Amino acid sequence: MNRPARALRPARPVRIGPRAAAALVLVTLIGIAAFGWPLLADQQSGLAHSQDAPWLFAALLPLLVAVVVATIADNGMDAKAVAMLGVLAAVGAALRPLGAGTAGLEPMFFLMVLSGRVLGPGFGFVLGSVTMFASALLTGGVGPWMPFQMLAMGWFSLGAGLLPGPERIRGRAELLMLAAYGCVGSFAYGTIMNLQGWVILQGMGQGISFHPGEPVAANLTRFVAYCLATSVGWDLGRAALTVVLTLTLGATLLKALRRATRKAAFDPPVSFDPAGEIGRKPAAERCTSGDGR
Repeated sequence: MNRPARALRPARPVRIGPRAAAALVLVTLIGIAAFGWPLLADQQSGLAHSQDAPWLFAALLPLLVAVVVATIADNGMDAKAVAMLGVLAAVGAALRPLGAGTAGLEPMFFLMVLSGRVLGPGFGFVLGSVTMFASALLTGGVGPWMPFQMLAMGWFSLGAGLLPGPERIRGRAELLMLAAYGCVGSFAYGTIMNLQGWVILQGMGQGISFHPGEPVAANLTRFVAYCLATSVGWDLGRAALTVVLTLTLGATLLKALRRATRKAAFDPPVSFDPAGEIGRKPAAERCTSGDGR
């Protein structure tokens, strides 16, 4: 007699609990303040992000640890999830040097989109930040921009985990959604990082330079002109590569990540029977359920 095929248990992302959510909100608020405070500063303020970068980095690392610890405390992350985090961060760090410096082609963005999609927003934020940190150490790209890159990449991966769930969108529609997000997110990442560097660059011309102390609306208009003049081509290369890799390799990688997530079984907790009472019960009693069947 043929046995019925067993349905695959759906891959569950690493669950984000209330404590992990609170830590993510806190680090996001700190990041927004770190990126945007020069727009509200007067002319006498020190505007070099190189001065506040060490403070931001000192605050970011314990907050990242807090996100991981809070996720563990909320039963959403165990040793297998931490191991997967390390593997994906190492792969992402190795991918970045393959294209960085060449028309903005950065294949690591493709991996961050799919990883955040499968493993959830909390895992995605930590993965994006850790990957950027590891790639900076690998390529010698440590500088005042690094903590800002960690935040921006963490938000990029977190956003992929907040997209509509796979139980609602699968197949080709899911790939198209991820490709669209990767395109928009690539431009958003470049724009956010432009804000970090733009405020410390002076003498570029009245139309695109940052003017400390002037109204926010006027400076934002110059910022848009600055982005159009300096980085649209770079961001376009990053977005195009992310879209192409998502549409061509996305289905295979999504399947592999979901298979690994199912095998890791992040969500259900493991319980033990230290007294061995299950083994001592009669077979009839062990097989009897609450409804008598």
